[in-house]
Amino acid sequence: MVCLYCGSETSVTNSRKQTRKNSVWRRRVCDECHAIVTTIERIDLESALVVTSQNAHEPFSRDRLFISIYESCKHRNDAQKSATALTDTIIALLYPLIHDASIAKEEMITATSKVLGRYDSAAHVYYKAFHPVKK
Repeated sequence: MVCLYCGSETSVTNSRKQTRKNSVWRRRVCDECHAIVTTIERIDLESALVVTSQNAHEPFSRDRLFISIYESCKHRNDAQKSATALTDTIIALLYPLIHDASIAKEEMITATSKVLGRYDSAAHVYYKAFHPVKK
């Protein structure tokens, strides 16, 4: 990786795996200007595909997930803040469910429903009304 300040190469001086967020935290030092930069590396879910019940494939969209959660939490005073945190939590739960760069839409709905059920029962009911699991 190149330095943000001078564009020279950087070296990794410290690295830690963040299991809960499925990412890697790295401390880097520029070889030229000696600036210290922290990076976080994580899988880009935007390259994963969501498999629908009709076996169609569509790209994963964090924004779409966020909007569905936000709509379910609209009754809360902190809807945007809650939806942002819940989206991050749900995405962390989705990483182990990805196989062959794809995830079943039903698995996403189930994971989202489970998290919402633990967080807010009204949001859970609203979400389930608009996102039923097809069997």
